[in-house]
Amino acid sequence: MNENIFLNQIKQIGIGLAFIIFPILFIFAFAGHPDLLQPHLLGPEELILRAHSNGLLQFGHVLVTLNTALLIVVALHFMKLLDRSSGAWTGFIGAAIAILGTIILAADKGALCLTMSAFDTLPEKVFAQIMPGVLALFTKQGWLVLLWGIVFLPIGFAIQAIALIKTQSLPRWQSILFLIGVLFVAIPDGMEIINLGASILMAISLMPYGVKLIKESHSNYSAPIPK
Repeated sequence: MNENIFLNQIKQIGIGLAFIIFPILFIFAFAGHPDLLQPHLLGPEELILRAHSNGLLQFGHVLVTLNTALLIVVALHFMKLLDRSSGAWTGFIGAAIAILGTIILAADKGALCLTMSAFDTLPEKVFAQIMPGVLALFTKQGWLVLLWGIVFLPIGFAIQAIALIKTQSLPRWQSILFLIGVLFVAIPDGMEIINLGASILMAISLMPYGVKLIKESHSNYSAPIPK
């Protein structure tokens, strides 16, 4: 019994940490983009040249790739939270869509971002020679067209956020900030100053909830006092 109680505490602490860490990683990743104060949409070739030999940017993409695991935790927790309300089905549908988008986000960062770190190990002359192949990646040729499914990520979380607002499963201000943040975090490449602002909104919204979960982990799973 005590082992189960301890395990439940660890689970709740882990969920709380997910709510704290995931927006922080997004903030770091978006803040590491160059030309933040000069927002403009970027074409595929511009994206390639921006990422080429940019260690800080690539490290941020590594963190975003790992961050997808935390996003799944958040989606499942919101689904469970909404299970107790009239928004149960909405929470389930939102979670399913968000998790699909999260998986595609991981694929996107793996295919278009982590590969750049491998290409950067090549001499510049060789990199120039494979540029048509790299461009094929960044223009999403072949099955890479599936990467457009990344839009499912904000859509799924937006559905959950609306359900949270309607059911008041979270304080309304937190749900509204999360909704705004998750919608604007999907702004296209080159407008990372907006993505950064959206990540800050999500941090303001979700980090207090994560802290609350951690604080409640002991009281929620305390062992009953023997009579």
